[in-house]
Amino acid sequence: FLRCGMMPVQPIKELWWFKIGASEERVYYYDPTSVDAALMKRARRSSRDNTSLEIHPTQLSDEGEYKCRIVVWDNTGNSTEPSVPISKEARMMLKVNVPPEKVEITHLTSGRNLSLRCKSEGAKPPADILWTKTSPDGVETEIPDLSKTREIEPAGELYDTAEQIFYQLEENEMIAKISCVVRHHNTNTTIYKNITFVSPAIQNALKVTIQRFAEPVLYSSIENQDGQDNKAGLVKISADPGFKVPYNTSVTLKAAAPGVFPEPRYLWWVGDQTGIAGRELRIDNLEEDKSYYVLAENPLGRVVLEVPVHITTSDYSQWNDSSRDGDVNEGDTTEGLDTGAIIGIVIGALIAVFFIGFAVWYWTIRDG
Repeated sequence: FLRCGMMPVQPIKELWWFKIGASEERVYYYDPTSVDAALMKRARRSSRDNTSLEIHPTQLSDEGEYKCRIVVWDNTGNSTEPSVPISKEARMMLKVNVPPEKVEITHLTSGRNLSLRCKSEGAKPPADILWTKTSPDGVETEIPDLSKTREIEPAGELYDTAEQIFYQLEENEMIAKISCVVRHHNTNTTIYKNITFVSPAIQNALKVTIQRFAEPVLYSSIENQDGQDNKAGLVKISADPGFKVPYNTSVTLKAAAPGVFPEPRYLWWVGDQTGIAGRELRIDNLEEDKSYYVLAENPLGRVVLEVPVHITTSDYSQWNDSSRDGDVNEGDTTEGLDTGAIIGIVIGALIAVFFIGFAVWYWTIRDG
């Protein structure tokens, strides 16, 4: 709303609104007797009074200096003399503020060290940026202005603001929610852009360490994922065609961490072999039961899982699922008797016969 600043008590003869530039651009003209015309599509005479101008919706091109001119009839209070047109003018500046159009956050990680960058685009005047961290219980605190750099770049008539901070995660932080808060006071606009770091550490992990790496790492068996594979912070292992396969079958093990950010990196190994990096491990022609290990780690944590793969000669279709989903059933599913079991039974029977014969002989000699 542009207020002319004049509320004449005399009858209005004409009302003009101009935008001042290289020349005076007519915006609005009003003649009470015949004309009420907006020369700019988004402009109209305000219903608040007879002289104010309303522009809606405002565009950045509307910024500038405006002038209103009012012509009134004035007879200086003498009704016997003809009225004389008197012109009055007022000038004002219109400044258009533009809220941020886009906010994006990017990051780089190195161990527990984070480099975070937040960018606000298309604001006028430039937006302010601050960083906060929210604890798991919902308490939000501002991150101090340490190691912070800010850049403001013009983008036409608007401005982009970018700010970068360096932050080190604490050793006991298993989850960290960091927010870039963009504030534009001129338009009363606040935008949150969040990034959450989650540890890949498995819940209910066993208190065992593996010394394969330079520092101890949390160790867990896949059994600890039973019924929890859909929760953030858990690593899920699947196998194709399954975790129990016939002799000489090829198996592909896959690791995933739904809800974990940043995405962990994975390292597979078996025995003393060199580790293989990647989400998948291809096992060709499995000939014996083996336990494979996978390390999952991101800046917040690391965990090692044991993934046993078994050979079976029986009908495995009833429990050979393609994904374990954190559920392991280690019950004996072997049907029938193999050669070793038969030999054991025969030997046991012979031993029993021997002891029975010895007892009969002993009592016979004694009675005799």
